[in-house]
Formats: sequence, structure tokens, C-alpha cells
Amino acid sequence: MNGHYQPVMIGIGFGNSVRLSGVDAVVNPDSAPVKRMIQESRDAGRLVDATQGRKTRSVIVMSSGAVVLSALQPETITQRANNE
Repeated sequence: MNGHYQPVMIGIGFGNSVRLSGVDAVVNPDSAPVKRMIQESRDAGRLVDATQGRKTRSVIVMSSGAVVLSALQPETITQRANNE
């Protein structure tokens, strides 16, 4: 071991990744509270859109306060996280 911490990354689609240890939740974007959270994050400059123009299928809430949009289903992201 070289003494350097190597963060575990999970793919969220289209070559984009997030640090697994920074993920607090992966949720469906269809509920009113989640839509409100997305808008508040956009207004505050904390929204990262990783959908490449596709339909948003999941919302990843990061411990940093950032909110990441993904075109992958929440189940797919959760499965990838559980495989790490």
C-alpha cells in the first residue's frame, strides 16, 4: 500500500462518476419535495446535471450539499454502489 487514499467512484452514466463515500441518498425525481430540492439547489448553484440532456431518472444527494441529476434509474446506481 502506498499510503494514498483512493476514493471509490461509482458511475452515474455517460462517463460521469461520484465518490461513493459522499453519497447520502439516491432518490426518484418525481415527488414534489424532490422537485423543490432540485430547484433550490439550482438556485443556490449546487446542482450538477449529469444527464447529458436525457430525462432525469434519479437524484443523488451528496454529503457536500450538492445535488446530482442522473439519467440512470435509482436501482441501477444503488446496485453499482453495492457492488463496490
